[in-house]
Amino acid sequence: MAQILADRRDIDFVLYEQFDAEQLTRYHKFADQNKKLFDMLVTEARNLSVKEILPTNAEGDEQGVVFENGQVRVPECFHRPFRLLLDGEWTSMTESPEYGGQGIPNMINTAVLEYIWGANYCLANYGMMGHGTGKMIELFGTPEQKALFVKKLYKGQWGGTMLLTEPEAGSDVGALTTSARKNTDGTYSITGNKIFITNGDHDLTENIIHPVLARVEGAPAGTRGISIFIVPKIWVNEDGSPGEPNDVVCTGVEKKLGIHASATCSIALGQKGQCRGLLLGEENQGMPIMFHMMNEARLNVGFQGFTYASAAYLYAANYAKQRIQGRDIAAGKDPEAPNVPIVVHPDVRRMLMWMKAHVDGMRSFIYYVSLLMDRKNADPEGSRSETDQDLIDFFIPLAKAYCSQRSFDVCATAMQVYGGYGYTREFPVEQLMRDCRITSIYEGTDGIQAMDLIGRKLRLKNGRLFACFVEDVGKTISRARDIPALKDMADVLARALARLEQAAGKVSRQGPADQVRTAYAYAFPFLEVTGDVIVAWMLLWRACVASEKLAAKVRKKDKTYYQGIMYTAEFFICNLLPPAMGKMDCIVSPNSAAIDIADECFGG
Repeated sequence: MAQILADRRDIDFVLYEQFDAEQLTRYHKFADQNKKLFDMLVTEARNLSVKEILPTNAEGDEQGVVFENGQVRVPECFHRPFRLLLDGEWTSMTESPEYGGQGIPNMINTAVLEYIWGANYCLANYGMMGHGTGKMIELFGTPEQKALFVKKLYKGQWGGTMLLTEPEAGSDVGALTTSARKNTDGTYSITGNKIFITNGDHDLTENIIHPVLARVEGAPAGTRGISIFIVPKIWVNEDGSPGEPNDVVCTGVEKKLGIHASATCSIALGQKGQCRGLLLGEENQGMPIMFHMMNEARLNVGFQGFTYASAAYLYAANYAKQRIQGRDIAAGKDPEAPNVPIVVHPDVRRMLMWMKAHVDGMRSFIYYVSLLMDRKNADPEGSRSETDQDLIDFFIPLAKAYCSQRSFDVCATAMQVYGGYGYTREFPVEQLMRDCRITSIYEGTDGIQAMDLIGRKLRLKNGRLFACFVEDVGKTISRARDIPALKDMADVLARALARLEQAAGKVSRQGPADQVRTAYAYAFPFLEVTGDVIVAWMLLWRACVASEKLAAKVRKKDKTYYQGIMYTAEFFICNLLPPAMGKMDCIVSPNSAAIDIADECFGG
């Protein structure tokens, strides 16, 4: 049976052969777990996803959400699988059982979500977006707030959102105008309007809890004066019972290129003067609190993009093996030569190899970040704790922006493999490409992630974050140089890493204003080539493991799989890393044309 959504053999390789997920069970936090449990969870997630969730994806896209009388309805077909998600307790597997979770490692949860999100992200996100809301309350809320909200958010009984963006304050959060006035009972009256609110309203949960950024009257201007509030759609009484509607009104839903079944809402707060919220943390601490949620959200967005890419690649690979079209080019003009599957054609093979290399590399990268998080959480005082956190901080903008951008490219390439059929709704890659496009935009555009990378992450701790990354890559290079079949590839990656260090020094160096502007014009190209080096690193790491497996006796099927890993690393490092080094040359010797050109030259 052909693989769909995700490659289970490759998931198992990453979990157990590349990263040794079983090592996590040596920590007290995961001591009662084992490989049998991990495998069962992934298998059950795959079964649920393929049988119950995937059939709703195209139907949900076709129907979209309905907005009537201030209320949003999701596609009817969502209700049954959504209830199965909640009943199976899939919505927050990583959290403590104290709050309704199962305490599963992030890395195992990532494998589970490859299937669940890959089957229908819009549906799954209605139940899982409350995780970020709950995490903020768990970390910064009062005991009473935790008791009221966290468990129901984690279990998906209540939905969650993030009310940040306003019509005149998008990426410039400090310009927001939503206001908060303290009441005598300790609550705050909230007034304002928010836009682009994912899952801002729907009919799947009995309540929706909105974290809202607002400015308390008299607070400082800019981001320093922003606070964050817990604003339920339905007020929650102190005993947990539902109160009255809280003057939180959906005023419309966006019509979008993709993710049609996700309700992207405009929300009015306090139109009748009756919207109340609870302060989360302290006044004027909204931004630091929000970024705890934002970092998780940004990693999730990169992973969301990846799930589209994984599904698109597998659809394209399966199609290419089945679609008969044209003769083998090696047959020349022989009129008797039979038609062959298009997987035989060199350019189709090139596209499949390009997709496979990126999907495999991104899978390993995202799982590696999950492993770092697991180790950090399981042993916060351990010898690697600071290094793991530094790597996580460095990787967040890269996981978000690079994986989003390359995943869209994978979806577009999958469409090309299908040819004209790929452009039609008869096949799934058309929807995947549309849905994937948003991942480069929300939770901070790719450009914003790139600015964060060169403006903050390269400079933090006097460059320690980048140094930890270089050291990590160097370990794999050293390992690969001891394997004859990989030595040349290791040398290419070493040259690319050295050139990347030069580029990092160039874009992070302070200077006159015109030089700073030019450096920031190269921010996304720098992020892109750093992502290419990461994928090359992950593929070489995989090849080290595969080479060692091939040196031992393995089954024919496994031998073919491991050989595929070797060829994939060779393809990327020999064909895609050299152009990345060319881009690094441009960063090291930058050109200021994009800065020097007059504004009037754009658009005539």
